[in-house]
Amino acid sequence: MGNCHSCFNLLCTESNQSLPIDTPFIISSSPPSSLSGGGFGKGSIDLGGLEVRQVSTFTKLWSAAGNGGATFFFPSFIPSGFYPLGAYAQPNKNRFFGRLLVARDNIAGDGGGTVALAAPTDFTLIWSSSDGGYFWLPVPPSGYQPVGYLVTTSPEKPSPESLRCVREDFTDQCEEGRVKIWSSGCNGGISIHELVPIAGGREAPGLPPGTFIARTAAGENPHSVRCLKNKKFSLSAAMPDLSQINAVIKAYAPVIYFHPDETYLPSSVNWLFENGALLHSKSDPTNPARLKSGGANLPQGGTNDGAYWIDLPAGEEKERVKRGELSTATAYVHVKKMLGGTATDFVFWLFYPFNGPARLKIGALTTGLGKIGEHVGDWEHLTLRVSNFDGELRKVYFSEHSRGEWFDSPEVEFDGEGRNKPVAYASLNGHSFYAKEGLVLQGSEEVGIGIRNDTKKGKKMDAGERFEVVAAEDLPAVEDVVVGPGWVEYMREWGPKVSYNVGEEVEKLEGLLPEKWRKVARKVVEALPPELLGEEGPTGPKVKASWCQKRRKL
Repeated sequence: MGNCHSCFNLLCTESNQSLPIDTPFIISSSPPSSLSGGGFGKGSIDLGGLEVRQVSTFTKLWSAAGNGGATFFFPSFIPSGFYPLGAYAQPNKNRFFGRLLVARDNIAGDGGGTVALAAPTDFTLIWSSSDGGYFWLPVPPSGYQPVGYLVTTSPEKPSPESLRCVREDFTDQCEEGRVKIWSSGCNGGISIHELVPIAGGREAPGLPPGTFIARTAAGENPHSVRCLKNKKFSLSAAMPDLSQINAVIKAYAPVIYFHPDETYLPSSVNWLFENGALLHSKSDPTNPARLKSGGANLPQGGTNDGAYWIDLPAGEEKERVKRGELSTATAYVHVKKMLGGTATDFVFWLFYPFNGPARLKIGALTTGLGKIGEHVGDWEHLTLRVSNFDGELRKVYFSEHSRGEWFDSPEVEFDGEGRNKPVAYASLNGHSFYAKEGLVLQGSEEVGIGIRNDTKKGKKMDAGERFEVVAAEDLPAVEDVVVGPGWVEYMREWGPKVSYNVGEEVEKLEGLLPEKWRKVARKVVEALPPELLGEEGPTGPKVKASWCQKRRKL
């Protein structure tokens, strides 16, 4: 991380006004030394004939002024034999966190015949600013593609030796990512976005080079540049092994805060089973079976066909089990390769025996929604994305009901004990995760109407203290095998269908509200996703779309 300091000094001397980007983001301590070994954390990755390495030392090329602007950089230190592929861009409002891939030919193991990198034959000027910023698209030779742009402060064409284009079979289709880095905001302007591969999921070979995508008002094709592609048959060579996985989890596992008023806390799955949870079957609904430890008697595989469902114990024990038992709560971790095997996602799943009722905010008024939102069995998750180049924590994903959001590490709050652990806040009753404490409304924040998601520091859980790796399909060593507990392969519902009528609950709510708010309240409730309405019992982690993650914005 020391290289960032040299870039920080450069930025400070060239700027009269201090901006967030003038301060580099540095995680409180380096990744643990135990992460080295094998292909993980060694600094470079072979894509099957093209070797890529991550660099973090940059020279500033050009800056769009102000907190709403962006700054463009180019690598200032490149390892011997490697070539730059394009420029890096970042909004001025964020602390500096620049990482960019450089590449070199490693054709010995490829057999493709032609070199993997080639200089562009020319550059096309796609846009220039009134204050001296020029954006150039490389013109590749036949059979090659550009994966980045060049930004200069001169109208003269850059030298062809400035960067390299990549052989077409080492590239993949890309699209604009979730982050809009900057827009010139005027007619004839330019819009800059993250560059991410179109295909997502564990098996997708595409990976972002760290460059950006440019769209001009003149209709310039935003897909003029491409992502990189890992051509290796196995994308797992740079993945961490089991010992490294455990080291990463202990180093970066999130600290989760629960609201002080939270009644329904998480527990371990086994705690639920050992406290009388029942397995119901459609074929014999009046004769449920008590669940065994580990879910040994749960049906395995298949689909969510409604043939089975889990429920809380009957009688007096039901209310006690509803409240969970934080002292047993365990983070269940799914480890999977992403971005063509250049990153590893650590998905932390938390289980709650019960999800509490939703609450509606209308202006200054907050009212409960009766049974709306209540359901048995609640699964929520957080994802940490770690670079396979150096073991550094790059991003955190916070799941929010049926949605969620990625945050770069500089945007995340870290535990205040000098550690690398990101902080997450579980919302009151609903348990969705947020990066900051406070109130998030599901509805219209402009007029103050919506379902409340309140977060605040109360009881907390360090997910690295009690965790279990339940799945890791992409380990580099064949002898490393993770066999998850039986409940992972249970594909049916973790709770019964609710017995209440949502329409009747809404009518009760309307009776408590002034007439002018009734239609608004009904619209807000009817727009809620099914899992928040609780009409169906929730499914377990392996049934969720995020388990395979076929499609996502990075």
